[in-house]
Amino acid sequence: MTNPKGASFERLVADWLSYVFDDDAIDRQIKTGKKDKGDIRGVKVHGKRIAIECKNTTRANLSGWVNEAEVERGNLDALAGVVVHKRVGKGKAKIGETYVTMTLADFAALLLGTRP
Repeated sequence: MTNPKGASFERLVADWLSYVFDDDAIDRQIKTGKKDKGDIRGVKVHGKRIAIECKNTTRANLSGWVNEAEVERGNLDALAGVVVHKRVGKGKAKIGETYVTMTLADFAALLLGTRP
């Protein structure tokens, strides 16, 4: 069953990234079950895919979420896996102020264009 709050947040994130990157290939990812590839498709850095996991909740589980993003990174054979999670008190109009969490290795990969 789809979480409507989560689906709405994914839509906001996808639409904002599509607008910022000026790329209509960025959209919500089709659900793929065990081989989950994240919630947003089409984001690339240095020509390489990024796995994006979205979370719309007030209760943080950063370690679990980052682990989930890492699995999705592997499933997608992506450069990095990141978690985009709702920032309490920031509504739709401030979607660009949403938090992004990742490991230091993923941050370095984004900067370098290759896995360290």
